[in-house]
Amino acid sequence: MPRHGWIQDPRTNDTKRFHADEKSWNRDPRVFVDSGRPLPGQPPLLKTRVYLRRDTAELLWRELLRVGWRTCEPQWGADIDV
Repeated sequence: MPRHGWIQDPRTNDTKRFHADEKSWNRDPRVFVDSGRPLPGQPPLLKTRVYLRRDTAELLWRELLRVGWRTCEPQWGADIDV
Protein backbone atom coordinates (compact mmCIF):
# COMPACT_ATOMS: atom_id res chain seq x y z
CA MET A 1 0.00 0.00 0.00
CA PRO A 2 1.41 3.40 -0.89
CA ARG A 3 1.39 6.24 1.66
CA HIS A 4 -1.43 7.75 -0.37
CA GLY A 5 -3.78 5.72 -2.52
CA TRP A 6 -7.30 5.22 -3.77
CA ILE A 7 -9.21 1.96 -4.09
CA GLN A 8 -12.73 1.35 -5.42
CA ASP A 9 -15.30 -1.44 -5.56
CA PRO A 10 -16.16 -1.70 -9.28
CA ARG A 11 -19.63 -3.09 -8.49
CA THR A 12 -20.81 -0.27 -6.23
CA ASN A 13 -18.33 2.59 -6.78
CA ASP A 14 -17.72 2.67 -3.03
CA THR A 15 -14.30 4.28 -2.70
CA LYS A 16 -11.65 4.51 -0.01
CA ARG A 17 -8.89 7.08 0.15
CA PHE A 18 -5.85 6.00 2.17
CA HIS A 19 -3.56 8.84 3.23
CA ALA A 20 -0.75 8.95 5.75
CA ASP A 21 -0.98 11.10 8.84
CA GLU A 22 2.23 13.01 8.23
CA LYS A 23 2.35 14.21 11.86
CA SER A 24 2.60 10.66 13.23
CA TRP A 25 4.50 8.98 10.39
CA ASN A 26 8.01 9.06 11.90
CA ARG A 27 7.21 7.88 15.43
CA ASP A 28 3.99 5.80 15.10
CA PRO A 29 2.85 5.52 11.46
CA ARG A 30 -0.90 5.92 11.09
CA VAL A 31 -3.20 6.23 8.11
CA PHE A 32 -6.53 7.96 7.59
CA VAL A 33 -9.02 5.95 5.53
CA ASP A 34 -11.88 8.03 4.13
CA SER A 35 -14.86 6.14 2.70
CA GLY A 36 -17.34 7.59 0.26
CA ARG A 37 -18.95 7.42 -3.13
CA PRO A 38 -18.39 9.78 -6.06
CA LEU A 39 -21.60 11.21 -7.52
CA PRO A 40 -21.62 12.43 -11.13
CA GLY A 41 -22.07 16.20 -11.32
CA GLN A 42 -22.36 16.52 -7.54
CA PRO A 43 -20.06 16.64 -4.53
CA PRO A 44 -19.09 13.15 -3.33
CA LEU A 45 -21.04 11.40 -0.59
CA LEU A 46 -18.42 11.05 2.14
CA LYS A 47 -19.44 8.54 4.78
CA THR A 48 -16.69 7.81 7.29
CA ARG A 49 -13.09 8.36 8.29
CA VAL A 50 -11.13 5.88 10.35
CA TYR A 51 -7.66 6.29 11.81
CA LEU A 52 -5.59 3.10 11.63
CA ARG A 53 -2.10 1.95 12.41
CA ARG A 54 -0.09 1.50 9.24
CA ASP A 55 -0.02 -2.32 9.50
CA THR A 56 -3.81 -2.48 9.94
CA ALA A 57 -4.32 -0.15 6.97
CA GLU A 58 -2.03 -2.34 4.85
CA LEU A 59 -4.04 -5.44 5.80
CA LEU A 60 -7.28 -3.67 4.84
CA TRP A 61 -5.80 -2.54 1.49
CA ARG A 62 -4.66 -6.09 0.63
CA GLU A 63 -7.98 -7.62 1.68
CA LEU A 64 -9.96 -5.19 -0.45
CA LEU A 65 -7.78 -6.01 -3.47
CA ARG A 66 -8.25 -9.72 -2.77
CA VAL A 67 -12.05 -9.43 -2.86
CA GLY A 68 -12.09 -7.50 -6.12
CA TRP A 69 -11.55 -3.82 -5.35
CA ARG A 70 -9.25 -1.99 -7.76
CA THR A 71 -6.89 0.92 -7.43
CA CYS A 72 -8.27 4.07 -9.04
CA GLU A 73 -7.57 7.71 -9.71
CA PRO A 74 -8.57 10.28 -7.04
CA GLN A 75 -12.36 10.55 -6.84
CA TRP A 76 -12.62 13.81 -4.88
CA GLY A 77 -10.34 16.64 -3.89
CA ALA A 78 -8.06 16.44 -0.88
CA ASP A 79 -9.74 19.60 0.44
CA ILE A 80 -13.06 17.77 0.92
CA ASP A 81 -13.35 16.46 4.45
CA VAL A 82 -15.52 13.82 6.10
